[in-house]
Amino acid sequence: MPRKYFGTDGIRGRANAFPVTPEFAMKVGQAAGVAFQRGTHRHRVMIGKDTRLSGYMIENALVAGFTSVGMDVLLVGPMPTPAVAMLTRSMRADLGVMISASHNPFDDNGIKLFAPDGYKLSDEVEREIEALLDQDLSRQLAASRLLGRAKRIDDAQARYIEFAKRTLPRNLDLSGLRIVIDCANGAGYKVAPAALWELGAEVVTIGDKPDGFNINDACGSTHPETLVEKVREMRADIGIALDGDADRVLIVDEKGHVVDGDQLMAVVAQSWLEDGRLAQPGIVATVMSNLGLERFLGGLGLQLARTPVGDRYVLEHMREHGFNVGGEQSGHIILSDYSTTGDGLVAALQVLAVVLKMDRPVSQVCHRFEPLPQILKNVRFKGGKPLEATSVVTAIDDAKLKLGSHGRLVIRPSGTEPVIRVMAEGDDRELVETVVDQIVAAVAKAAA
Repeated sequence: MPRKYFGTDGIRGRANAFPVTPEFAMKVGQAAGVAFQRGTHRHRVMIGKDTRLSGYMIENALVAGFTSVGMDVLLVGPMPTPAVAMLTRSMRADLGVMISASHNPFDDNGIKLFAPDGYKLSDEVEREIEALLDQDLSRQLAASRLLGRAKRIDDAQARYIEFAKRTLPRNLDLSGLRIVIDCANGAGYKVAPAALWELGAEVVTIGDKPDGFNINDACGSTHPETLVEKVREMRADIGIALDGDADRVLIVDEKGHVVDGDQLMAVVAQSWLEDGRLAQPGIVATVMSNLGLERFLGGLGLQLARTPVGDRYVLEHMREHGFNVGGEQSGHIILSDYSTTGDGLVAALQVLAVVLKMDRPVSQVCHRFEPLPQILKNVRFKGGKPLEATSVVTAIDDAKLKLGSHGRLVIRPSGTEPVIRVMAEGDDRELVETVVDQIVAAVAKAAA
């Protein structure tokens, strides 16, 4: 059964428009608070946010909701999503909340929820909360003397910095490395540069002056061009690009070339295989990961298990089948030995560990395979089901026939915006472009 309010990554939308309104956020706080009050102890919730202007509004509304049903609130301010997940678990909170729309522009926002173990909620628990959202919760409100309290946690940043530093092997530090980090004017703008500097690196920071509006604006992992220029200008050894909530990362090598999540997973997978650290003979990625990664892993005797798009599905497969490395081409890298969700800083540190171990330039370390030509185009639609149109079905069948066993085709609606994503890859770039254009044209006509 599809969920009503939750998408692939929490509740998300335009700030101050349903469902991201203060009224609904307060109701989310009440419903989630009721759902996670299990036992007679004093319950508490950890709340973090990124740097969007609307974060103040949503944060205060959530505080009102949680305290009204008797939960105490721990506020950590702007912090990466993985930090909130980690702190939820380490501080024994009953629930964690991250206020963020990740890589989206500032005028979007969202609410992500974490269970006490730091993992994102299952579909079943989200449906339970949705059922409560559609009920009258007035009888669930706490008595006056049992209302919750809210307080700020002053040492939250230091806790996360120390956690991240400890994921680097003890015999390694970053001395001698010049690193440019782009924090996307987002949640990692304080903790990520601090952790790198404390580990001994020379750190040049950009995207670290959030003003409520500039998160992900021509910066960060969705716009690595700014980082590319800075790496070349500073003659840096490596560039690190985070997104707005710092749960994803892209790398820029010393030559100014962007390294995506597929290459980063290949680096970690091969290194951990050699060190005997892979929990299973393979890794988990989504249907969007390049066929070149799959072939590279096959050459190492490793499998690539594929899931639907969304880091939650990657993580679910990892947990169910015992994998400890997974991620997405976009830069969500999940290393479950350390984190319960994607962590851009921790993933970057693992790549840096390989760079230091191999004592070779990043351009050599992070180029493990030649990616196959891959074309992705988006078609915006207003409503209906264009993928069910006969003309679209025919175009897709024709494309599959043309690609045969030498390529892949993935067509799916986005989980976060009203677009159909059309992706194809194969050994023949011209053929790939042709089939994508044909499908895009058919979808656009059906959606008109």
